[in-house]
Amino acid sequence: MLKLWRTFKEGKENFIRNGWLTFATVSILSLSLFIVSLSFLLGMTSQLILQNMREKVSVSVSFNPDVTEERILAIQKELTTYKKEIASVEYVSRDAALEQFLAESGNDPTIAQAIKEIGENPLFASLVIRAVKPDDYPLIVSEIQKSTFQNDISRINYEKNKKIFERLDRINKMTGKTGLALGAIFIFVAILITFNTIRITIYSHRQEFEVMRLVGASNIYVRMPFIFEGALYGLVAALVTVVLLYGIAYYIAPFTNGAMAQGNFMNFYLNSFWYLFGGLILLGITLGVVSSTIAIRRYLKS
Repeated sequence: MLKLWRTFKEGKENFIRNGWLTFATVSILSLSLFIVSLSFLLGMTSQLILQNMREKVSVSVSFNPDVTEERILAIQKELTTYKKEIASVEYVSRDAALEQFLAESGNDPTIAQAIKEIGENPLFASLVIRAVKPDDYPLIVSEIQKSTFQNDISRINYEKNKKIFERLDRINKMTGKTGLALGAIFIFVAILITFNTIRITIYSHRQEFEVMRLVGASNIYVRMPFIFEGALYGLVAALVTVVLLYGIAYYIAPFTNGAMAQGNFMNFYLNSFWYLFGGLILLGITLGVVSSTIAIRRYLKS
């Protein structure tokens, strides 16, 4: 235990003594961890936003003006039997649709005047369908298009939503790939910088190694200070990254209010904090130890 404490103390002294070299190494490691973790968080956030949007979306089936209310209600009753895919079917009359449209437009007098000049309600009665799962919408729309009442239908508004979701999916995948690529590049750079820092430290202690070898010190005892030094680089970098992520979360939060079930990006960050914190420390220490191990193997024989 005493030997372990001595090697840790020596590794800590190397960490402090390296000065600007330590600062540069921690900075690069922090930037690498920041890029990786931010890419992960943004990817998760976009997935949650997309999921939230999918859960709120619905399919509106508008009917021709000559279709009676009784006929639409009969169709509604028929659709409610598909309980495996359809969660609810709401009937919206022409009058209710007009009221909703005017309310959404802020009761704009210009729009109200235009409708008055038309002389009749230009909107159609419709059925608003909500699926049990967002992935059920394509099947529901396909079945409606092949149904016995397909000739009664004027329009189905699903295609527009479908294109939006496909575009968001593409953006989400592209963001994820870009984040992974940048993360891999910065991790490689971080390992390279840490490797060189440890190598410089080893070089400055080369005479001490010879003395330690002569007095019978084991390879593990010689290596451990540098392993601890690398671990300290990773640990400090992880702590810096957590602080940087908090600042980013605080900045992004207002732009994501209400867009996700957690409320905003800050809430998501805080809810995931301990998992993220543990993951960053583990990744940071792993990068530091791997870099140290690679550097040591170049100077010490197993």
